[in-house]
Amino acid sequence: MPFAIELEGLEKTYKNGVNALKSIDLKVETGDFFALLGPNGAGKSTTIGILSSLVNKSKGKVKIFGVSIDENPNLAKTFIGIVPQEFNFGIFEAVEQILINQAGFYGMPLKEAKERGKYYLDKLSLYDKRKSAAGTLSGGMKRRLMIARALIHDPKLLILDEPTAGVDIEIRRSMWDFLKELNKEGKTIVLTTHYLEEAESLCKNIAIIDKGEIVENTSMKKLLQRLDKETFIIDLKKSFKSKPISKKYNWLWLDDHSLEVQLDKKSSVNDLFVELTKLKMDVLSLRNKSNRLEELFLSLTGKH
Repeated sequence: MPFAIELEGLEKTYKNGVNALKSIDLKVETGDFFALLGPNGAGKSTTIGILSSLVNKSKGKVKIFGVSIDENPNLAKTFIGIVPQEFNFGIFEAVEQILINQAGFYGMPLKEAKERGKYYLDKLSLYDKRKSAAGTLSGGMKRRLMIARALIHDPKLLILDEPTAGVDIEIRRSMWDFLKELNKEGKTIVLTTHYLEEAESLCKNIAIIDKGEIVENTSMKKLLQRLDKETFIIDLKKSFKSKPISKKYNWLWLDDHSLEVQLDKKSSVNDLFVELTKLKMDVLSLRNKSNRLEELFLSLTGKH
């Protein structure tokens, strides 16, 4: 089975001299849920632009499901559905019509386009808005419409560029569930996001790009295992004017009822709770100080 995406020696230098991509090698397996992360200006959007034929590469090879974008660009494009960062549909067009028009670009019969449109509008909780002008939708609804439009021709590969930007938590979670379901059904998904917990929750494999180069390419599980330490914030049930000190843990009191403690890989949260109980400190809640993937991202891109 061919790779969903295969990049070999991919380079892009813009006319202004900016070297956006520096000999990128990357493979995404068919059926994967893959995260492409990196800071602003790292080369993520350029890579997606090349995959979708919106940006011309300077050098290298690109294959989509084994099809070269140089040798058969039209076929390669039919394999891809793209959800860009910016809304790019006609604001006066009806929601349903946007999907039907998109299906028409791929030669889909009207009856089939309407059936598929209904299916995705149902799935993405937009069916009640099918006759509404797209410009009247909320930000979250517009984002879901973009996903429905990208899926209307049933592409083998879905590329999502910041799909939940500006979307509230509840809608974001429902979109996560929908994307997980799509992936389970066999759809290959590539995601770029600034919500790093999104990548951690959804993706199996990850590549991190920085300054036009791949600085990490591994499974999400292996990447997270490399964390040496985790920092927790603990909220206590009662306040302590006289703050207990532990001989075992070097914790930091944030105020009279919450503290910060760092645990290494060898330390157990259960052992920490034993110590807290010994000092008569009842725990109300415990949470990570920061996202684990974010910590790794900062260290790998030299921002730490």
